[in-house]
Order: sequence, then C-alpha cells, then structure tokens
Amino acid sequence: MNKKTIITILLAVVAMAGQAQTKTATITGYSPALKDSTVAESSIDNVRVASDTVIGGHFTLTIPVEELAKSYLSLRGEGCPNHLMTIWLKPGVDVKVTGKDCLYPLWKVESPLPEQQTLSRIMEYGHDTLAEFLRLDLANDPWDEERPVYMKYLKQKMDVLPSLPVDAALLEELEGVAMMARNYPKDFPYMEQLKELEASTAARAPKGFEEQLALIHSQVYPPHVLQVGEEAIDAELIDMQGQKHHIAEVLGQPDRYVLLDFWSLGCGPCRMAEPEMRAAYKQSQGKLEIVGINQDKHSAWQEDNFSKNIVWKNWNDGKMGKGDIENSYCDMRAIPYYVLITPEKRILWKGAGYGVGWFMGLACAINGPKQDNTANLQLAIRQVDADANGTIVSFRYYGQEGYWFRIAKDSYLEANGKRHKVTAANGITLDENTYPQQKASAVTEGIMGKLFFTDFTLSFEPFDAISTNFDFKEGNGEGAFVIRNVSVK
Repeated sequence: MNKKTIITILLAVVAMAGQAQTKTATITGYSPALKDSTVAESSIDNVRVASDTVIGGHFTLTIPVEELAKSYLSLRGEGCPNHLMTIWLKPGVDVKVTGKDCLYPLWKVESPLPEQQTLSRIMEYGHDTLAEFLRLDLANDPWDEERPVYMKYLKQKMDVLPSLPVDAALLEELEGVAMMARNYPKDFPYMEQLKELEASTAARAPKGFEEQLALIHSQVYPPHVLQVGEEAIDAELIDMQGQKHHIAEVLGQPDRYVLLDFWSLGCGPCRMAEPEMRAAYKQSQGKLEIVGINQDKHSAWQEDNFSKNIVWKNWNDGKMGKGDIENSYCDMRAIPYYVLITPEKRILWKGAGYGVGWFMGLACAINGPKQDNTANLQLAIRQVDADANGTIVSFRYYGQEGYWFRIAKDSYLEANGKRHKVTAANGITLDENTYPQQKASAVTEGIMGKLFFTDFTLSFEPFDAISTNFDFKEGNGEGAFVIRNVSVK
C-alpha cells in the first residue's frame, strides 16, 4: 500500500491575528545572504505575533509582550532551514540577530537578557554539530542520517548545562532534551546522563520553577501511557465558554466510537485534516463522537475563527499540551495525535500525524459491518455476502489524487482457523497499482478536492463451516495489513 502521513513533532506556526497589547519588544535582523521576499515571522505560545518581508537583507519585528516570554523566530525563503530560533523577550527589549549566511539559528544574538545569554552559551558549545544538522536538513536527508547528528547535539547540550545558572532558558532546553528522550527512547542513548542531570538541576534550581521541573521529571520518568486494548480513562476539560466537561460524558454509548483529537492552532497538519474529519463526522451519522483537545493558550484558542467553526466538542485542559491527559494517552508529544475508543471504552487505535483518507475510511468502516480497519484506515469493508458458493467482500479505498494502492493476489480470509483464498477481483487488478478515480466530494479546493476513492469486490473460497466473523489479510508480504474481526452479518 502507498500511504502518506503528515505530522508535526515540534509545533509549527500559522498566521493568526495577535491580541492588541501596549507593551512591545523588537527583533531586528540582517544577513547579506537573505533573498528579498524572504518572510521573517515571530511567534509566542504557538501564535504568530509579528511578520516582516526581508528587503536588502534586513527585517524588523515589533512583538507584543507583557512579561518575560520565549518567542520563536523563523525565516521562510530560499536557503533557509525549516527550523525555529528561540529569542527571549521582555517589554522594551531590543534584540539584534546577525549572520553571513541563511543558517539563522546559528546567528549572533545581541540581547541584554540573561536568559538569552544562557541560550547563546548553549548554542556556542554545540555550534558545529547544529550547523551539520541544519545542512542535512536543508538537503532533505532522511532522519536515519540526521538522527545521530541531532543526538550528538543533545548530548552536547547536556554536557554544558551543569556549568550554567538555572533559569528559564536552561529549563526550556532541558525540557526539549527530555521530550526527545520520551518521544524516541530507542534512539536516545544518554538516558542515565539525563536522569542525573534532571536530579542535579532540580536540586540547584531557585524557587519559582516548580511546575516546569515537575514537567521535566514527568518526561524523564513518564507515567504509564494507555495502549491499544486498555480501558480509556476520564479527564476534566473546559469548553470555549469556560464550562467544565469530562471525557466520561461521551464514553460507553452503544454503537458510538469516540475519537480524541489532540491539536493546536499552529499545527498545519491539524488544520489540513479538519475538512476530512468534518465530512467523516457528518457521514458517520452519530456513530462517531469527536473530542478536540486543544493545546493552545486559552485566549488564542477562544478567539480564533478556526476554533469557533469546529462542529464537534472543542475542549482544552489548560496545560498547553503538557497535562495529565496528554501523558496518559499520547506516546509522544506530537500533533495531531489521535486516539480511537470503542463503544466498550477500549482503545482501538492510536496514531500521530495525518494521512489523507484516514477519516473517510474510518467513517466507512463504522457505517459498514463491524470491523477493525485501523491497520490501514484508508481501506474499509462495506458489505459481506457469504453463502455455500463463496464469500464476496465489497471494499472502498480512499486516497489522495495521484497516489496508488495495490492488493496482493495472495490475499485471503481467515476464519475458523483456516485460510480461504481470493478467487476473483472486480474493479481492480490484483498485484497492480490502482489509482482512485472517483471524487469523494463536490469540493474542488483543499484536501477534499484531492480526495478520491475506488470501490471494488473480492471473491473468496467458501467457508468450510458457519462463521460469524473473519480477518481479511492482504497477503503475507512485507507491509501486508489486516482488517480484523469483520462481522459476516
């Protein structure tokens, strides 16, 4: 099968209107290597608050800020890496960033703030390694090649942190290392050093950082994360009007699945998925409840038009993606992150990122015979006709225009401990690429304008004995998937 998944590991930033504030800070930047029309953007709490277009290598950003805040600078243009540069700000502070190339995360930062000076010392210590990583990123090298370089950079961060004062900047960097260790435990070889560093940092930290230290501790020693098959748990959330709600309100309803959607306004894939989720929500006809769990600051979430137009339950836990509900349900701090829960309150599927066709395929499965198509949400069984002459299974595959799928000729049904081979195919040719040809909606723009589907049937050998359910297995080759527990009725 050919599938494309879109995921945001570190929160990206999209255009939003900033709130009117009276206090500001300024970031000015220059590099002779920057092309005119390069866009400079600054964000705070995942919200873009200022932007400027580079002219003659120069840009200026005037940023609303009420107190000490961590902002992110990004440059979008030719030669600029897909990376964020942290700039600490306070009201009235002027920060100057300069360089000779487009690798702006490595540029010199002139700032009076001690937090920025702490960060500069960290960056200087790992400068060469970060430069190598940024060049690999610009070349679009695979993560397998980037990973050891990035892990080396994290190691260098941990090596220098004990020599620096514990302040907001140091704790943010330590939190970033801890997050990577939790997200990629098999790839992170420095766990013992991280544990020692977390303990020593907590011991010498001044008062006022207790909440952030607790968060770092929860990343280094993560609590049990619910897995597929386990029972869902409750959590308290609030809606946009400030009313309290509980996930338990929507769990355990007969014939109704619940999809938890962890998302942020600054997450491009989250926004990209919304039109398909909306269509699937409507098509599922009350058999699917969606609970959006937003991870933004309350004010930004409540005031944004995108939030206001969400048609399902739109809640927030007030922890900006760092609360107990994320720790309990999410294997990694990535968005979008989805958790599908059965009517029996059991977790059926968990997934990070967005694949085009996932949610229309899920709705198709929910509306069809009972089945578990979570191994490949794009493919669902619509109908089963079984008699003494054989079994005919009707399928629908959803996919993005121009992307193919393939069904192996050695596919089979497994029932009563026996295999029943495929005997015929109608609508596709087995072992050949099929490109979906039928539009999924009348929409012509965006993801829904690119979403197509194909209907086809497969015939199989008859069951040797009466069976109430079966598994469909798409061959035995590498990447083969299974639709499990398909009801014959």
